[in-house]
Amino acid sequence: MSETARATTEESGSQPWHDDASGRDRWGILLDKQYFNFGSAHFLIFADGTREELHGHNYRATLELDADLDEAWLVADFLVVKPIFRRVCDSLDHRTLLPLHNPHLRVEVGEREVVAWYGEGDRYVVPLRDCKLLEIENTSSELLARWIARQFLAGLREALPALPLRRIAVSVQESPGQNARYERSWDAR
Repeated sequence: MSETARATTEESGSQPWHDDASGRDRWGILLDKQYFNFGSAHFLIFADGTREELHGHNYRATLELDADLDEAWLVADFLVVKPIFRRVCDSLDHRTLLPLHNPHLRVEVGEREVVAWYGEGDRYVVPLRDCKLLEIENTSSELLARWIARQFLAGLREALPALPLRRIAVSVQESPGQNARYERSWDAR
């Protein structure tokens, strides 16, 4: 800070920031572990009905949680949170991802296989055990981030039902430097 700015601040009694009741504290954790990864095949279907070729990514997910501090002055115990998030990521690993709510894709689930029809001619047959059928409209990284967040929240609710959660953010990286993000927040309870 320059001498002039310091003198002005001292004279006025104001600071560029201060620790008083007018501010609001925010606490959070960020989980960015190497093992929050999953290798999956997918294809996007665009708004005009065209699609990408079937291809794969080595995805990596990250998790952010904001919550009030608990009685132990923690947002949440890492030992509880990490396995829940990892299970969700692992459920997508080594799978062909298919959206169940895309108007351009018809998916039929058999006893041992999944058959997906795209348009008039493309037919995909995948063993059921190698498929992950998702209640989403497309297998974009944006919607995968939302799906992961919702699955994680279901597990978190069971493990930590009293957690005063304020915000969740999940990022899904398709390749280094290319991420999509989903965020949801709640007002103070």
